[in-house]
Amino acid sequence: SIGEKNNGFDVLYHNMKHGQISSKELTDFIRERATIEEVYARSMTKLAKSAGNFSQLGTFAPVWDVFKTSTEKLASCHLELVRKLQELIKDVQKYVDDQAKVHKKTKEEVASTNGAVQTIQTTGVALQKSKENYNAKTVDQERLRKEGATQREVDKAGVKAKKATEAYKGLVEKYATAKSEFEQKMAETAQKFQNIEESHIVHMKDIIQSYAQSVDETHVQIGEVHTEFLGNMENTSVESLIQKLAESKGTGKERPVWLCVMFCSNSFYSSSDSEDEDEPRKFRVEIKPVAPNNGTHQSRATIDELKASIGNISLSPPTTVRQFFITVHSFDLSLSLSLSIPHNSLSLLLFLSFFLSLYRSPFLSLPLSGTSRGPSPVTLASQDALPIAVAFTESVNAYFKGADPTKCIVKITGDMTLSFPMGIIKVFTSNPSPAVLTFKLKSTSKLEQILPNQTLLFSDPSQSDTNTKDFWFNMQALTSYLRKASEQNPAASYYNVDILKYQVSSNGIQSTPLNLAVYWKCTPTTTDLRLDYRYNPESMLYPGPLSNVQVLVPVDGEVINMQSLPNAVWNSELNKSLWKLSDISEKSDNEGSGSLRAKFELSDGPSTPTTLAVQFMSEGSTLSGVDMELLGAGYRLSLNKKRFATGMYRTKI
Repeated sequence: SIGEKNNGFDVLYHNMKHGQISSKELTDFIRERATIEEVYARSMTKLAKSAGNFSQLGTFAPVWDVFKTSTEKLASCHLELVRKLQELIKDVQKYVDDQAKVHKKTKEEVASTNGAVQTIQTTGVALQKSKENYNAKTVDQERLRKEGATQREVDKAGVKAKKATEAYKGLVEKYATAKSEFEQKMAETAQKFQNIEESHIVHMKDIIQSYAQSVDETHVQIGEVHTEFLGNMENTSVESLIQKLAESKGTGKERPVWLCVMFCSNSFYSSSDSEDEDEPRKFRVEIKPVAPNNGTHQSRATIDELKASIGNISLSPPTTVRQFFITVHSFDLSLSLSLSIPHNSLSLLLFLSFFLSLYRSPFLSLPLSGTSRGPSPVTLASQDALPIAVAFTESVNAYFKGADPTKCIVKITGDMTLSFPMGIIKVFTSNPSPAVLTFKLKSTSKLEQILPNQTLLFSDPSQSDTNTKDFWFNMQALTSYLRKASEQNPAASYYNVDILKYQVSSNGIQSTPLNLAVYWKCTPTTTDLRLDYRYNPESMLYPGPLSNVQVLVPVDGEVINMQSLPNAVWNSELNKSLWKLSDISEKSDNEGSGSLRAKFELSDGPSTPTTLAVQFMSEGSTLSGVDMELLGAGYRLSLNKKRFATGMYRTKI
């Protein structure tokens, strides 16, 4: 459109310049969002540190580790969003710079159009004045003729009218030429401006799409962290908290021995009153069995052992001799000693410590220093098989295109993690040559790629069996890794080690646990949406239910009302609808098949079909079927946990 008074060129040119302003403002918006996310992430990191500094006493103490880990992961999610937004800002800034170059070049290219605009505007003004003059002179000549003026006056007016007519005619022709040139150049320039504007809008939408995707991915990650947090809290039972307290604060599994040492006030045990007080005294040993509560006798030391051991004790030369009466009571033995030893506190303490170690007491209480507890149960049973746990976690990423199953793109990846109890570190560090931890990775035929932790694992690349693969640990590196982990988090009851990652071969839609097909119908006033889904047990070796199923659908066009089946929740701030579904399995209605339907009423339609996001998880099985078997002696598998969840699970028409 030329526009009023031929001002269309100015309107289009300034609109192009406004595009650059919009780009800069979008940069400022994304930068401000990144700043907010960074401040929030740092606050979460600070909160995580606070959780780590909370009281480590009491049964509730391990829960703070769950809070700390979850909060640290949330902080990482927001920091990752900051990184993505900062990268996006660089892209936008580059676009702003390129945009400025395009605008400068365009300004030079349309300079002739600007000249044509000025020419037609100037000619138009002159033409209007000439027309007005022509009309005035013609009317004046006609008036003189009607009023009977002299012929001379009439002729004079005629000359003026003729000049006005010729001038007006010339300007009409000039305006026609200027108009033709203007319209030709303006059409070319308008098309150029339109191309620039279309490219600008497309680029801006791409930027916003990247922005929205980054935020959406962060929300998905945050959801996964919350899901993990809930799972950890569900697994943190009352029994497990009490068990952890018993393991960390317990004083041993043996029933305690009570030690009573009584110092007699100037009463010496001697054979005669005239005997020298500095002469070492003899001692008397009395052992009296006590009737057991449970009907069993579990005496740890025999009379002969006690006599032999005490007889071999060597103490420092006596200075002053005192008499002590020692009584030891346990649930299976009562023992009384009356002896004379030098009055030397260190010697006495050494003697008592030796005596109790002989009796194998797990608990020592001396005022004649506090308490000390025995080693952890794992250390005490180091000669037995040591417990470790394994977890397989897989992520399925899928992109469905409309309702065409042949266009489904699938990628499945997995992680294998081993968990070592705290006490195993003492076994490794106290043993210069601990048993080599060796395992077999089974059912690997569906794995396209296996990436072991090369710092910790060895494997034989010449293995010919495509369905299994053997690995063994670098025990020195493993010990060093676990020692460092325990130093960083000494309160932890176990330590996780990521040992390998893998990628699972996929067969399109047949490898997806939940098949999807989406249909959109968009009009200026309404949008109809249908999402068909089908549970696919063939994708799993051991089919299990899909839980925490959620479907998120962005809808633009200013939604004013939504009707859905089953019921969904509409978020007007995010312009998204959310379905939360119960578990899906073969036991569900229609064997796990169903549809989500929604009708959106719009005030600024039509909508543009967008990408739908789906999330779910499954406990107890994997998509690959991969498993682990321990080889050799020295270790036992206490837990084998398997799960898979969605990564980027999307569908678009």
